[in-house]
Amino acid sequence: MEYSKLNDIIKSSKNILIISHVNPDGDTLGSMCALYACIKQNYKKKCDMLAVSKIPDVYSFLPNIKEIKQLDDVDKSREYDLVINIDVAAIDRICDAKILFDKGKFTVNIDHHKTNNAYADLNFIEPDASSAGEVLFGIFEKLELKINLDCATCLYNAILTDTGSFRYDNTRPRTFECASKLVETGVNPSEMYKKIYESDSKTLVMFQAYCLSKAKFLYDDKLAYMTVYRKDLERFSADDECMEGLTEKLRAIVTTRIAFVAKEMKSGGTKFSMRSKFADVAKICETFGGGGHKYAAGCTIKAPVDKAVKAMLEEIKKYEF
Repeated sequence: MEYSKLNDIIKSSKNILIISHVNPDGDTLGSMCALYACIKQNYKKKCDMLAVSKIPDVYSFLPNIKEIKQLDDVDKSREYDLVINIDVAAIDRICDAKILFDKGKFTVNIDHHKTNNAYADLNFIEPDASSAGEVLFGIFEKLELKINLDCATCLYNAILTDTGSFRYDNTRPRTFECASKLVETGVNPSEMYKKIYESDSKTLVMFQAYCLSKAKFLYDDKLAYMTVYRKDLERFSADDECMEGLTEKLRAIVTTRIAFVAKEMKSGGTKFSMRSKFADVAKICETFGGGGHKYAAGCTIKAPVDKAVKAMLEEIKKYEF
């Protein structure tokens, strides 16, 4: 019933807006561009796409990525017939774009985070799915929509990046089934891997090497963490994109059970990225108003880095290693 309702509302909508979450990753961007391509092909309609912060350069190869607008480029007073949030676990994750979501005549929420509270008129939330891309692929199948190579490329990107190239615990048989069908459509797994995982800049590599050299370890090396200050980024002329993958590198250490990276924000607060091999880090992050997946989550603490890290360590101390 929900699928037919979505089909009907897309058909009847004269203008559609798709919104990604702040600090967009491969899942939200891939899913957004896939939905754009699918609606264009199957419904002969063009959507607006909106990102509320900078799009990482690594995803510049994605079809339709250049069609994505920034918040300053859109009319905030506009009322869309349909607004779709994709991979947005909580409404505050679209920041100032919320004004456009609230004005929407009808809203849809497509996501895979267990912390999502179904905030839209129509919600497609699958906590067991590997990614929003996997949820979206299922919707396309249910509606029997055609998936061209552009759409398939974007969906594969969403699934590949949110599973860490099929390495994370969120990878399930259904994930490989989706990926297999996308490869049958014409996606080249080898080329996708090279574009996403083998296109690092010298700046990124040298910056991350420096950050990793400052990592700290507690509880017989079972907890690994690092702090990244604005001055560190400035030293290497690095941007926030260079932060990608740092937490995963700490988790990859054989002794690590919980890992986090604390980054100093321009606002004066501290942003945390957490990963784990055994603990529900989403619960830890929820303590500070954040959330995410069981083994991959994040939050922001409105305090200077040193105080924020101290608060985080106190919370982690409650967990047995």
